[in-house]
Amino acid sequence: MRQTLTQELGNLIERGRDRQLRLAVTGLSRAGKTAFLTSLVNQLRHAGLEARLDLMPAAREGRLLGARRVSQPDLGVPRFPYDQGMAALDAEPPHWPDPTRSISELRLSVRYHPARRGLLRSETAELSLDLFDYPGEWLLDLPLLDQEYPGWSRNMLAGAGEQRRALLAEWESVAAKLDPAAEANEAELAAIAMLYARSLQAAREAGFANLQPGRFLLPGDLEGAPVLQFFPLPAIADADPATLAKLPRESVYATLAARFRHYQQHVVRPFYRDHFRRFDRQIVLVDVLGALSAGPERFEDLSRALATLMQSFDYGKRSLLSRLFAPRIDRLALAATKADHVTPEQHANLTALLEALLAEPLQDLRYANIPVKALSLASIRATEAHQVDHQGQRTPALRGTTLAGETVLVFPGEVPAKLPGHEFWARQGFDFRAFRPAPREGSVLPHIRLDVALDWLIGDKLK
Repeated sequence: MRQTLTQELGNLIERGRDRQLRLAVTGLSRAGKTAFLTSLVNQLRHAGLEARLDLMPAAREGRLLGARRVSQPDLGVPRFPYDQGMAALDAEPPHWPDPTRSISELRLSVRYHPARRGLLRSETAELSLDLFDYPGEWLLDLPLLDQEYPGWSRNMLAGAGEQRRALLAEWESVAAKLDPAAEANEAELAAIAMLYARSLQAAREAGFANLQPGRFLLPGDLEGAPVLQFFPLPAIADADPATLAKLPRESVYATLAARFRHYQQHVVRPFYRDHFRRFDRQIVLVDVLGALSAGPERFEDLSRALATLMQSFDYGKRSLLSRLFAPRIDRLALAATKADHVTPEQHANLTALLEALLAEPLQDLRYANIPVKALSLASIRATEAHQVDHQGQRTPALRGTTLAGETVLVFPGEVPAKLPGHEFWARQGFDFRAFRPAPREGSVLPHIRLDVALDWLIGDKLK
């Protein structure tokens, strides 16, 4: 639903005064976007009272007064389910909020004392903070805008490793029999597309990240539509593009290529145009520990997915006119999530590993002079750090409750500070456990370095 002229004018005025900020929370599946947003809203709502935001100067100095939810500008976008997230965390036993299944938005009015106030020491100001959440699976479709069907088809097959190829085996055995020049059979293509979607879902469950098309995993209202009934075509791996272009419109190849183009233009491009290109700031959440625990092929898969993804974002500093009419992301945070799932002395290594994983995109961003910060955090801390005596040595450990309800005291292992080599994978010394949230004490969710992320993303607007 389009905003009214009055809403658009109001937003332009606020953006011109630098009193409005649009923050995109980005991350692939299971990176913890819903938990991050739930905790962010919780911390800002209780700022100045119980919230522990000591590493955020506006809060530490007592200038951050709090935040409240207000009506969002786009009434056609669902509201981020903050209350449902808090209810999940307060359940008995507590559990993580449901993952994102569609785009959602929430507007906060953040109130604060400016750092430099005049004679009226009670002077306050407000920042409209628009928060956006959307499925990580949809993000991986953005690179499709720069691809043609034959190249995409070849890349999807060539980029699959041994374990991923095994998950594709049933689909590939059927798809490989298709003759690109034969007349397309709608029912046959629909059945093969369903097999391909199931292989993507199995790959996601196995810990793979570089999965396209993303809407095959979360189709929403496109469930069963022909636009989702395409897939890579093994038989065109070595085909001449000029020969393929001459195939009739009713052929298998031409039908799949047409659906691929329709998906680009009518599914991916509107998402980018209507939502993604409007963001001012961005935080990219990465489940480094989950990939590290899953093994080398999945870790490499995550690396490729992130590298491809970062090329789709529009970064750059903005003048006032560009801020009003052509927004671009002008500040970026990269965060390794679930830092509470390793012992505190491993947090620096976790940040270093994230930087190594995104080395090339970081070089490009810094060359373009885009402010970027890498950190590790836990949006909602689920464990407590301990030390245990072992053979006369004090050894770090974590105490927490697993998803199955077992309370454990463990040392997950050492996180490598650089990209892991053969020795690390041969050792398999990293024991990553998934923990459920701890019962909440008080109104504020416990966290690790969420205040650092908040200060980087919005702190300059609270001065």
